[in-house]
Amino acid sequence: MCLTGVDYFSTLGYQPGIAALAAGVLSPIATLVLVALTLLGALPVYRRVAEESHSGAGSIAMLARMLPRWGGKIFVLVLLGFAATDFIITMTLSAADGAAHLVENPFAPEALQGRNLAVTLVLLALLAGVFLKGFSEAIGIAVTLVGVYLALNLVVLGTALWQVATAPSLVTDWTAAMTTAHGNPWMMIAISLLVFPKLALGLSGFETGVAVMPQIRGDATDTDTAPRGRIRGARRLLTTSALIMSAFLIVSSFVTTVLIPAPAFEAGGEANGRALAYLAHDYLGNAFGTVYDVSTIAILWFAGASAMAGLLNLVPRYLPRFGMAPDWARAVRPLVLVFATVAFGITWYFDASVDAQGAAYATGVLVLITSAAVAVTLSARRRGQRRKAVGFGIVAAIFLYTTIANVFERPEGVQVAALFILAILLVSFASRIQRAFELRAEAVTYDDTARAFIEEAARGTVRIVAHDAQERSDEEYRRKAAAQRLESHLGDDDPILFLEVNVRDSSEFATRLRVHGRQRGEYRILWVNSAVIPNSVAAVLLDIRDRTGEPPHVFFEWTEGNPIANLLRFLFIGQGEVAPVTREVLRRAEPDPSRRPHVHVG
Repeated sequence: MCLTGVDYFSTLGYQPGIAALAAGVLSPIATLVLVALTLLGALPVYRRVAEESHSGAGSIAMLARMLPRWGGKIFVLVLLGFAATDFIITMTLSAADGAAHLVENPFAPEALQGRNLAVTLVLLALLAGVFLKGFSEAIGIAVTLVGVYLALNLVVLGTALWQVATAPSLVTDWTAAMTTAHGNPWMMIAISLLVFPKLALGLSGFETGVAVMPQIRGDATDTDTAPRGRIRGARRLLTTSALIMSAFLIVSSFVTTVLIPAPAFEAGGEANGRALAYLAHDYLGNAFGTVYDVSTIAILWFAGASAMAGLLNLVPRYLPRFGMAPDWARAVRPLVLVFATVAFGITWYFDASVDAQGAAYATGVLVLITSAAVAVTLSARRRGQRRKAVGFGIVAAIFLYTTIANVFERPEGVQVAALFILAILLVSFASRIQRAFELRAEAVTYDDTARAFIEEAARGTVRIVAHDAQERSDEEYRRKAAAQRLESHLGDDDPILFLEVNVRDSSEFATRLRVHGRQRGEYRILWVNSAVIPNSVAAVLLDIRDRTGEPPHVFFEWTEGNPIANLLRFLFIGQGEVAPVTREVLRRAEPDPSRRPHVHVG
């Protein structure tokens, strides 16, 4: 809970101030709307995600399973763009708020005054340095930081509540201000609903909550397909953290609105981005306030570490598997440098302003929660759970409205997300094209029939005829064999094996090839399901060479049609210019020509 809490609970550092700026005197009521949607919307959704995506892949993995092929892949890439927005802005916003707490501290050196940008960049550099050296013992650090931080917040909020209780006029003034400004209670609720999208930062942390599921021990009877103990623990984690955060949000929004003058929340004000720290210094003294600042800076900085860990878990899980990232994207240190560079650029662009980054952060959070709500709605519908599907559908509609409202209210958020999405799409497709000539086979195995065919053929020269099967009749194989023997000058007694590759989902990149054997009259056929024809043919040929000790011969026919169109067909649907592409894949995979399978084209 604390590992995900460094992201979730750390928003207390800036959420009350953002709520006060967005809703003014209605901040407590708007926060009640946020809490209601948290407990009645986001929490049930992610309890369901924990049940169906218990490997820690989250809602994106659910949608990836439901939306296969290229449409699903592109949709996942778009979601990854929003997830990157969420995690990167978590790093930059948290560091910026940590810098604000440091610079505004009365004991901070004068040289730091007005240097929020420089301090933020230093915090981000330190974060990157930790991951470059190696990040371990994260859970122990998280427990300490969250425990201390929540304890200090209890002291601050308890003191603030005492101040309110001993000065009843404060509450009277607050209610009078609400009535004067907004009239009747129904109007207050309506306005709170309208400003709710601006408070969406208080929903962050749920996606991280399901991401840490592999760390949950579970029961001794858990299995990979049904880890009931792990699911139960994840649900308890999500519920407990949501209840704790909801209580803190309600109390903090109330006391900060009642006790802090409205101008202090404005940009440059003493409470801007640090409302609870303002109360800590004001009512408990600068010594305690400094301790609170240090704790807040530490948890905000570690929230960036949590976000960095989320990115390092998310990117290698999808992009390299889709063939849409270079091989080095599986390594930690190069990715850390990439993410750190992006974070530096975002921080410079927003001038380390917490308020300016709020829209981009809210956009990323809301899109992820909306996608999770849509995923569980589709899942419930597919399982015939109509009542649950309707309930989740209502939640999805609410979050969709909130997301759209946030985009129209503060379009800079979706603009930043669009840059991430565009960058991911461009890099992904460029990488896919660059890696198109890899073998793309994770393993090659054979059934007993296929293995027997190869062992018998290996008594002489292994000859493979690539065949695009249509009818799979004896007559079709007879015609193909006769034409191939004539074109390739093969004798009637030279044995041949047909090889057929059936493209199932061309959007997949690497697959495990299972070669099957089939007899049609006197003809022997090897067949395999794959995502791409040329690369799979090359992988099977190289594996046959390794098994038999001799390079096999493979025979193709030239592909009819425009070669450029055929190349594009290969890149996107796994077919097209088979013969030259197979030869190129073999050339790159085996630099020694004497060990390379022989390619014949007629």
